[in-house]
Amino acid sequence: VEKIEEQLASLSIAKRSVLLEEPAYLLDIDVSKPAQSESSRFVAVSCSNKSIRVYNRETLSFLREYSSHPGILNGVRFAHTCDSTVFSACSDGTVKCWDIRLATQKAVQVFHGYPSNVFISFDISCSDVILCAGTEKVEKDTFLVFWDARGIANCASTSKEPLGVYSESHNDDITKICFHPIEPNLVVSGSTDGLVNVFDINKDNEDDALVSTCNSDSSVSFIGWAGKDHKQVYCVTHDEGFCWWDIGQVDTEDPITLLHVVDVREAVRPENDSLHYLVGGLYHEKADKLFLIGGTSSGHIHLMSCSSDGLSPVGALCRGHSAPVRSFCWNLADESLLTGGEDAQLLLWKPGAAEGALAKKASMKIASSVHKRVRVHKSSLKSRKR
Repeated sequence: VEKIEEQLASLSIAKRSVLLEEPAYLLDIDVSKPAQSESSRFVAVSCSNKSIRVYNRETLSFLREYSSHPGILNGVRFAHTCDSTVFSACSDGTVKCWDIRLATQKAVQVFHGYPSNVFISFDISCSDVILCAGTEKVEKDTFLVFWDARGIANCASTSKEPLGVYSESHNDDITKICFHPIEPNLVVSGSTDGLVNVFDINKDNEDDALVSTCNSDSSVSFIGWAGKDHKQVYCVTHDEGFCWWDIGQVDTEDPITLLHVVDVREAVRPENDSLHYLVGGLYHEKADKLFLIGGTSSGHIHLMSCSSDGLSPVGALCRGHSAPVRSFCWNLADESLLTGGEDAQLLLWKPGAAEGALAKKASMKIASSVHKRVRVHKSSLKSRKR
């Protein structure tokens, strides 16, 4: 952790994106996966104005924008095997795929859900074979919808229908989906019903596929994998709670809960500052440590380390954003950090960087509201719990 503290302390702003004519909250960030020996070239950001913006990874120069979306965008992901292919889910019941080499607003592929589907989460497997999206609850139904994503890199504009769905394991909005970083058949989902479910999609049916069910007792806002063999899962909740489980212990007598913090804001008190909300988490493979990222309403960013004994503050990044930070992407290869926030700014932090004459931008009020699910469900949870 001391080394991480040093890395964090050495970070300063290397680049700051130029404000575009229509400011928007920056809600999710992903960077392209390196092609062969190259470093990642692109950054994609999903925005509150229903657009996806693509930037150069090193200079943060604006490259293009996809704005022809009839609904709210939820998440943005690059393919793992092709660094020019980017996906996003939309509340209109589609997941769209673009080739950022093409100067067109038209998606190269559209993955259609079923008529009632409203997608609010998605992810693609590490092999780029399976795409999965989660729906809002419509009447009594909530679905995990799956597609075959093969052929994305060389196809003409085509539509794809689902392979099938899981419909029994959640009973409310599926807010997050995250495929395993190494095993393409494993996926974890989180919901406002409080449940975090791990599936092995190689199994024949949903009941057999459900490897484990963990209960966060709250509405899930972020999930991820952790641990040396990625056998742990964790989640952040909409009321700033944190849960961490060891799925490797499911078939043993040992408890699977490593840590459960009801309210991180109460448990962690950064020096000379406060913590207002959590953004998400990150597992640092080299250090074999799980970290949480949180922030303040004035734009400060706080890093916390997780252990079975509790959470502890590691350090803070200040003087960057002027409003809450909504998204981040930490590149462990070059120790750089990308952050996006409600001040419409995308920042690239690097060790020992000097921003030069660029001053911190003043806080700006953006005329767009972000729909955030903050319903916390304490009852009517599924009977299947661990």
